[in-house]
Amino acid sequence: MNEQLAATIRHYYHTVDTAGHEAVVALFHPDAVYRRPGYPPLEGRDALLAFYGGVRVIASGRHELQELLVDAPAGRAAVAGRFLGHLKDGTAVTVGFADFFHVRDGLITDRTTYFDRAAV
Repeated sequence: MNEQLAATIRHYYHTVDTAGHEAVVALFHPDAVYRRPGYPPLEGRDALLAFYGGVRVIASGRHELQELLVDAPAGRAAVAGRFLGHLKDGTAVTVGFADFFHVRDGLITDRTTYFDRAAV
């Protein structure tokens, strides 16, 4: 069970780094909430689609996961890592992050992100 939840989280980051925004949003429950510094809570797939499809300041890059902790019975996971990429204005960025997920039936229902500096 822990392996399945860990695989779901790894798949999320792989999708964000390699696929289009519609594929990313499909990984979220229709009523999901995403909290991210600098933005109001993103509630539901329409808000997530607007964010990933245009509002998000990241143009491209990759996430490197350094730690992944899962509590499968509770459907919770915590991730620490760093993001390396480029913003839409062309600026190169490397930023540390921590993410906290709630997952139900293989879909993300809640996500909260923290960064080690104001950047993305």
